[in-house]
Amino acid sequence: MSEILSKKEIEQFIHNGFVRIENAFSKEIADAALDILWNDLPCDRSNPSTWTEPVIRLGMYTQQPFIESLNSKKMHSIFDQLIGKDRWIPCRSVGTFPVRFPSDQEPNDTGKHVDVSFPGNDPDNYFEWRSNLKSKFRALLMLVLYSDVSENDAPTVIYEGSHIDIAKLLMNEGDAGLSFMEITNKLDTLPERKQVYATGKAGTVYLCHPFLVHSGQAHRGAVPKFMAQPPLLLKGELSVSDSTDGYAPVEEAIRLALE
Repeated sequence: MSEILSKKEIEQFIHNGFVRIENAFSKEIADAALDILWNDLPCDRSNPSTWTEPVIRLGMYTQQPFIESLNSKKMHSIFDQLIGKDRWIPCRSVGTFPVRFPSDQEPNDTGKHVDVSFPGNDPDNYFEWRSNLKSKFRALLMLVLYSDVSENDAPTVIYEGSHIDIAKLLMNEGDAGLSFMEITNKLDTLPERKQVYATGKAGTVYLCHPFLVHSGQAHRGAVPKFMAQPPLLLKGELSVSDSTDGYAPVEEAIRLALE
């Protein structure tokens, strides 16, 4: 399999914490996914007066269009480049969908955060889930656009380079790491980072370092936004020191913080 990402794109992933993949899947796949999602929404696709909530969350999606969108040869080759061959688990669900609608109301889920990767004492309480320096079980955060997203359409805000700050936070926390809330409560103490908007045509995927800080925002456009944000799961954990056979880009990014 030829390598898809250029050396420059790999460097961008290591230093900035993300890489943008255009045309990761076709408009036909995106449209098939949208048909399924609209069918599950309690509002009328063709009648904006029924779009009364700023955000509606839909459940886990495992149907064919969703699975196809992240399991092309191209995407698998990129996962190999960023994480290493045979170290990640193919995506069998694209997780929950926070569908964002044009609204004057402020949504209640727009805080800066880092997605965590393994359960704490109470597996049912996501705020107690944890992340550690070796990013146990989580290889990437993926922002998967199933609709066109412009700057007005509530694009996810990515804080460029913030994965380095999170790695420094986790550096001395051992295998237990920190909980979702412990990390969230420290975010205001971190350096200011450039904000990048995750915009693009349907079929665009942002592959993000698992430690990247990001946030939702209110929708000021006209067309509802459909984006999934599943993890790419890791078979074990990352190696950030004492490797005898080198480091994958996702590990190199963490090693930057340790220098």
